[in-house]
Amino acid sequence: MIVLGIETSCDETSVAVLDGDGRVRSNVVSSQMRAHAPYGGVVPEVAARAHLENLPAVLEEALTRAGARLEDADLVAATAGPGLIGALLVGLSAAKAIAFARGLPLVGVNHLEGHLFSAWLKPNGEPPPPIAYPFHGLVVSGGHAELVRVEESGRIVPIARTRDDAPGEAFDKIARRAGLGYPGGPVIDRVAARGDGTRFAFPIGRAGDGSLDFSFSGLKTAMLRELQRRGVDGSPLDPERLDPELVDLLASFQQAIVAALLDRVAAVHAAEGIRTLALSGGVAANSRLRAELAAWGREAGVPVLLPERAFTTDNAAMIAWAGLIRHRRGGAGDPAEASARSRWPLGT
Repeated sequence: MIVLGIETSCDETSVAVLDGDGRVRSNVVSSQMRAHAPYGGVVPEVAARAHLENLPAVLEEALTRAGARLEDADLVAATAGPGLIGALLVGLSAAKAIAFARGLPLVGVNHLEGHLFSAWLKPNGEPPPPIAYPFHGLVVSGGHAELVRVEESGRIVPIARTRDDAPGEAFDKIARRAGLGYPGGPVIDRVAARGDGTRFAFPIGRAGDGSLDFSFSGLKTAMLRELQRRGVDGSPLDPERLDPELVDLLASFQQAIVAALLDRVAAVHAAEGIRTLALSGGVAANSRLRAELAAWGREAGVPVLLPERAFTTDNAAMIAWAGLIRHRRGGAGDPAEASARSRWPLGT
C-alpha cells in the first residue's frame, strides 16, 4: 500500500510517501522561512501563493525519492485544518484532485492529530513501533499547546489547551523584541543553553476557573517588560554576543515555559495516571523541554516518546501517518466531503 500525504497548513509545503506499515519512503519539505522573516511572522497571502508555486515541484520530488508514481498511490491524506485557510485550500484542493482522478479514498487530517502521532515515526525507512492505547499526548507548537488522552477507540479527549499565546508564539514574539529574528524558538534555545535558567523567576500562569488550561500571555508580557526595562527595543542583536544578563533572562523565560508544561503533565499524571506520554509539535525540538520531560518520565516511571526532530516541524509524513491510522479505522471517505477549516479543535 502507498499513502500520499500533503501538508500546506501554514508556511511549509510538504509531500510525503509512506507504505502501508508506516515506513517513510520520502518526506520533502519546502520552507518559506526566508519569505516571512522580514515581517517577523507568517503572512497568509504570501504563504498561500508560495504553496501554489512550490507544490508541483515538491510532489514530483517526493515521488522520485520514494521510487513511486502517482499511479501507485492507494490512499491520499491531506491537512484539512486547522491553519491558514488560503494555505489549506492549496494542498487540500490538490489532494482532492488526485483522489478524484485516481478514484482513491481521501482522509482530511487534523493537523494537530498529525503532530500527535508523529512521535512514532522513524527515519531511514524503519517501521513505527506499535501504538499502545490509551496514551497521553502533549502537542506544543507555534499556535497550540494541547494535552490530550487518546483512547483505544481512537477517541481523543482534550484535557488542557492554551487560552491565549502558545509557547511557540511566545518564543517568536520575545525573540523579535530581543532583536534575534524569526523564528524565535531555535535561537532562544541556542542562547539559553549557555545561560542560567534559575536566575530570574517568572510565575506559571493558571486559569482562574481551576482548569488545567495553559496560559502564556502573562509570561510573555512580563518578559516584554523586562526587555523594555533594559532598553532592548528590537534592534538586531548578534545571538553569540549578547550581554550575559540578557542570556540568563532568555534562559529563565524558556525555563518558565518548560516548567508550565511539566506542571500540567504532572497534574494529569496525579489525577488519572499516564501510561505513555508522546511529545510533539514544533516546540518538541526544544532541547530543554526534551531533557526535562525525559527526566520526569524516568522519575515517574512513564515512557516518554520524543519525536525525531525532522518530524517536529510541519511535515507531510505525519499527515500521511495520521491518515493511515484513520483509514485503518474506516475513516477514509469521499474526496467531495473533505473541507478546509481554519479552526478544528482536537477531539471534535
